[in-house]
Amino acid sequence: MPRWRVYARILRLLWVIGLGLALAAMFSLLERLRLPDCMGRRQRWSRWFMVRLSNALPFEVTVQGELPHTPMLWVGNHVSWTDIPLLGMLAPLSFLSKAEVRTWPVAGWLALKAGTLFIRRGAGDSQLIRRQMTQHLRNDLDLMIFPEGTTTDGHSLRTFHGRLMSSAIDAGVPVQPIAIRYQRDGELDPIVPFVGDDDLLSHLLRIFAQPRGQVLIQVLTPIASLGKERAALAYEAQEAVRFALFGEVEEVRQAA
Repeated sequence: MPRWRVYARILRLLWVIGLGLALAAMFSLLERLRLPDCMGRRQRWSRWFMVRLSNALPFEVTVQGELPHTPMLWVGNHVSWTDIPLLGMLAPLSFLSKAEVRTWPVAGWLALKAGTLFIRRGAGDSQLIRRQMTQHLRNDLDLMIFPEGTTTDGHSLRTFHGRLMSSAIDAGVPVQPIAIRYQRDGELDPIVPFVGDDDLLSHLLRIFAQPRGQVLIQVLTPIASLGKERAALAYEAQEAVRFALFGEVEEVRQAA
């Protein structure tokens, strides 16, 4: 691809990020002036931004399934930072993220002002974040988490950790499984995964230097949380996503 086109794509992305910074500054001003603000409004404006950010990314996106009409805990596999805008454009959502993201230049501030909840691994704050997530859901606000706890290259699915599923049980809301798959030339995309020691700038240059990839987002059947243990709920969501991605539920259960 000509270098000028790569730069044009990146400039478009930077322009959209500038819009996001303006929105974040508005929310920051509301906080300083102690003017009325609410998470629902932040989610709606964040979705507006995510739609434009997704449009600036080099993907053709297909969404299958019916989006939920009631608040749910969304859970899905995690391949790249691009999952966030692509899923965030579907509905007004808040995300749960690792605490390190909060320190990232620009992106961390945007995430904070958008209403992201942050969790520190091994810091003993699991009960606090559980209460925050539960209250979030009880306030009729959708929340998205990646229960694998890390990204993968898309060829496998890690165990869904049940600890954070407790918030759905506590709030009495269903779990909404989501499967996201990146493809290029009919195969799993080897460029998009953001894993290991990858850095954001190098990743951006890679994906923008290539023709558009294809993304399939599958909105799966919601899972009721009532009366379930968190481990069982996590496993059920994990296997729903695994089947959507690889069609391997029965094989995995037999091997277990």
